[in-house]
Amino acid sequence: MVLVGKTGTGKSSSGNTILGRKAFKSATSSISVTGECRKEAGEVAGRKIIIVDTPGLFDTDLSEEELKEELSKCINMTSPGPHAIILTIELGPFTKEDLQTVKKISVVWVLMGMSNDVGNDELRQVIQQCGRRYHVFDNTKMNDRLQVVDFLDKVEEMVVRNGGECYTNSVYQDVEKRLREKEEELQKHHKKNLEEQKLKLESKFSEEKRKLEDLKVSGEEKERKSKELELLEERKKRVMTEYERYYDEKITESRQEAEQTVFPDTLCNSIILCLNVKYIYIYI
Repeated sequence: MVLVGKTGTGKSSSGNTILGRKAFKSATSSISVTGECRKEAGEVAGRKIIIVDTPGLFDTDLSEEELKEELSKCINMTSPGPHAIILTIELGPFTKEDLQTVKKISVVWVLMGMSNDVGNDELRQVIQQCGRRYHVFDNTKMNDRLQVVDFLDKVEEMVVRNGGECYTNSVYQDVEKRLREKEEELQKHHKKNLEEQKLKLESKFSEEKRKLEDLKVSGEEKERKSKELELLEERKKRVMTEYERYYDEKITESRQEAEQTVFPDTLCNSIILCLNVKYIYIYI
């Protein structure tokens, strides 16, 4: 699920409520505390949940280019596509500012079409276009798990109606292909680095071992040399094991590393995801 909306509508707080923990930094003000897209995962009510929190769209300190970079990362994080786009709106009148925010969001993510009028009719229209899918969260009551279970049931019902498929289009398909290629590239790079480090270490320890073995000693010195050779071998094993652990972790995390890649042609002004409204859910 991807959380979108303007600053101060409770995206991060709602993400925390869903996960049941303070996973995202949040504040009860109109100042954006989410400066970059962030992904968190957890198990809630027997379901594995992945939530991507986004910066307040078009009302943060981020420049337009920085915002596009973050949204590009969001696309990467949710590839091959999210099951639900969650638009957050404050409970109350749907103001002119809210209308302008939704219009601005459509520059990057086309959520839905709206008329030029303002007022509650507009909010009703938005909800109508989303198949009347909406939910009210009280983020001051994270311990109220019933509201979360009810919300997830509604989202799951929507996903089932959509055939269990996530949202995807040519942008997501292209990004998924590039991510896999980048992931493979990173894995090969890390494996190559590991082999190079192993060769260097092998050469280094072999040289140290040779120098010790070349020493002409007898008696107690011979015993000491034997002990030094044992310690050298043990140290070699520890260092090798640490390098293997480090690069194995890098290889395992190649997907996450690839997700931080910003593909240049997804940053142009034509980066528009025409989201089908059947994938959009509103919570207030």
